[in-house]
Amino acid sequence: MTAPTPLIAGNWKMNGTLASLDEARAVAAGIGATPARVAICPPTPLIRAMREALAGSAVLVGAQDCHCEASGAFTGDVSGEMLAEAGATLVILGHSERRAGHGESDELVAGKVRGALRAGLEPIVCVGETPDERKAGEALAVVTGQVRGSLPPELAGKAFSVAYEPVWAIGTGLTPTVAEIEEMHRAVRATLREMFGAAADAAPILYGGSVKPANAAEILHAAEVGGALVGGASLKATDFLGIINAL
Repeated sequence: MTAPTPLIAGNWKMNGTLASLDEARAVAAGIGATPARVAICPPTPLIRAMREALAGSAVLVGAQDCHCEASGAFTGDVSGEMLAEAGATLVILGHSERRAGHGESDELVAGKVRGALRAGLEPIVCVGETPDERKAGEALAVVTGQVRGSLPPELAGKAFSVAYEPVWAIGTGLTPTVAEIEEMHRAVRATLREMFGAAADAAPILYGGSVKPANAAEILHAAEVGGALVGGASLKATDFLGIINAL
């Protein structure tokens, strides 16, 4: 069994300007002796500038979405190849805000994962249940189904991570109990092993959903939690560093 290297990734969503790069620089300057890889995923227009601002640091730069195809008549979309050229090395795919707001299916997310791999990007594939699905007792079935549907066979032997983000906890201040997080992460791990064998143990399973400095240590030290996908708290260096250094 290969223990996964933890990953803590900040998702800036549609926030940030060139002035915000000072926060990224402060993160790079403030990281202690963490065992985790650290990444920041800014809006696409900031990727190149952030890569330049963080040059020489240990902080990776990621993106928040990519198209399945390398090029074509897809107005407003960005390919994995374009993101890689701009300086991204990772990409978030299948976030609940994309699934809900843009109607992204598991099949589409799997296509985007293939596009990311083609461009040499490391995918962070998001899964998570809605409040109604949890209330109906369907959370485990929904999330493991998303894992099976969103992660294509091409991921075998490649670097990737899965981010479990309960939709009802994103940006709400609500957080599942540690027992609930561990139950879901164990189920995701078991599903990954079914799909990819023992090699899947190298893929970290991140938790996302109202992660903040106050609860980071408890969450990050839970069973099968291999890091975090952090939203709002990643926009301020002091908050993000509080999470990173809690590991």
